[in-house]
Amino acid sequence: MNWGFLEKILSGVNKYSTSIGRIWLSVVFLFRILVYVAAAEQVWKDEQNDFVCNTLQPGCKNACFDHFFPISQIRLWALQLIMVSTPSLMVALHVGYREHREAKHKRKFYKDKRSIDGGLFCTYVISLLFKMGFEVGFLLAFYYLYSGFGVPILMQCTQEPCPNTVDCYIARATEKKIFLYIMGCTSILCIALNFSELLYIVWKQLWRHFSRRYVPAFLVCRVFSLFPYQPPSSRAVI
Repeated sequence: MNWGFLEKILSGVNKYSTSIGRIWLSVVFLFRILVYVAAAEQVWKDEQNDFVCNTLQPGCKNACFDHFFPISQIRLWALQLIMVSTPSLMVALHVGYREHREAKHKRKFYKDKRSIDGGLFCTYVISLLFKMGFEVGFLLAFYYLYSGFGVPILMQCTQEPCPNTVDCYIARATEKKIFLYIMGCTSILCIALNFSELLYIVWKQLWRHFSRRYVPAFLVCRVFSLFPYQPPSSRAVI
């Protein structure tokens, strides 16, 4: 599978992100896309043919493989990459809408079209919530579909049409387990980065609101302290 299109899209979204968001994009590139393309895709290259069972019963091997791997791990990982990267496009589309609005009306509506405020703030928060939701959802999917993140070498199968308990062996089980651990740790790291970015932009928005509301009054007090008000009775009559 060619991941160049996803890399180009995320590179374009990078200019609309915060500093923490850029770190998240770097993690996605280095520990997900590059690891997937360079190594993981080769490890799961022909997993069904490498799945060996000690029986010649027709259909038994396919039934056991389908029971232990209802969804291919590598395809589920690829789907996770796509799903967690897609919400970032919401921010880029919102900024594109702002640019189109200013170009259409030929007037400036925003001080900075990329500033995370107003409707763009809501879009950014929603995109982060979607990212964290997808990350948690896929972690739970991996855990419950494959009974954890381990990949055993030997698996015993009793599915029909197997005549009895059949021993099935997974090729490169230890190597696959290592890559699944990398995937799990990367997901946890991405959740932590998304949560940190959410706290950062919310804190920044609250601070901006606080500054607009209270700082002008403080400056007014400073002005009156420099130029105190004199009552009419105390003024000199000219």
